[in-house]
Amino acid sequence: REKNNTLVYGGRTIVKASAVQLQTTTMASASSESRAEKYKDNEAVDEEQCDGADASGNEESIDDIDQKLASLSIAQASKSQTPIEALAAKILSNEFKNVVVLNGAGISVAAGIPDFRTPGTGLYDNLQKYNLPYPEAVFDLDFYKKNPGPFLLLAKELWPRTVADGGTISPTISHCFVRLLEKKKLLRRCYTQNIDGLEVLAGVSSDKVMECHGHFRSASCVKCNKPYDSTKCREHILNHDPKKKPMPPRCTKCKAFVKPDIVFFGEGLPKRFFSLLEGGDMEDCDLLIVMGTSLMVQPVASIPQFVDKSCKRLLINRELVGTFDVSDQNIHSRDFFLSGDCDNSVRELSALLGWDNELHQIFNDLPKVSKEK
Repeated sequence: REKNNTLVYGGRTIVKASAVQLQTTTMASASSESRAEKYKDNEAVDEEQCDGADASGNEESIDDIDQKLASLSIAQASKSQTPIEALAAKILSNEFKNVVVLNGAGISVAAGIPDFRTPGTGLYDNLQKYNLPYPEAVFDLDFYKKNPGPFLLLAKELWPRTVADGGTISPTISHCFVRLLEKKKLLRRCYTQNIDGLEVLAGVSSDKVMECHGHFRSASCVKCNKPYDSTKCREHILNHDPKKKPMPPRCTKCKAFVKPDIVFFGEGLPKRFFSLLEGGDMEDCDLLIVMGTSLMVQPVASIPQFVDKSCKRLLINRELVGTFDVSDQNIHSRDFFLSGDCDNSVRELSALLGWDNELHQIFNDLPKVSKEK
């Protein structure tokens, strides 16, 4: 997450299915008599075809008739579908094998964690008490080296304390949807800009998650990068005496400040991030799902531009962001947009897919203070 950082990749800078569709999937296994009757009854078929002969006078086979009926039914279904229903139908038909998800702070709002940039409620709008020269300074490495206090106080508020850890934080429906994609063997990777670790807590395998901006589960020295005991770092920050000036732990090797391994402005992203980008995640991605992000922080914000032009892209967000273009959204579009709250939009998509029960089973199996009704 470097200041003014640009990343170049590949030469670029930075329904539930309708009843008609369900019929077509089983039509091939129907009896010859049944299929012939459907053919005869279909008014959309040319009279000459109904006579059972083609232009050369040869009789058409039942399979030929069936194929034409299927094409007609699919065309009829397509006309009645919304763009999102069409995308859901493609997911159900196993058209996508390598789904990549990109998460932002918006998917954790329902867990009680504020996002960064929403006016009035976002984190950056509520840092006045720390007397910062500018809001982003709280996550600036140079500023931390000179004045670590504001971050340490904020970290005490932000440090993920799950229900299992005596806190109140629990993964949301949106996090559980990522887990469901993995369960369906569709998930290639989940790139998250969040530092709360809720994807992993939702049950997504750690090798499937790329925490682009780090996490609180480990700590290291800001000067020599020597790892520091994460439990001691956590206790030092969370249990500091409010009557005293907050100071971070000191490195046992060089005595410089230690901080949790979240990526500050002025630091490079983890090497694994670039390895995964160049290792096939972007090249093989056939469906990109972007949820709850302003797409303002580089280089992660450029991921939607790194995927192939043939890749379908779905944005689940309160507003249109980045390079998503839905000015002429239709069933054949590259870009799709579900506007609104992330969890509600995920529920809508899951209903179209017929995955409602599985999604809520994953959610309800998580430890939490109160179950969703």
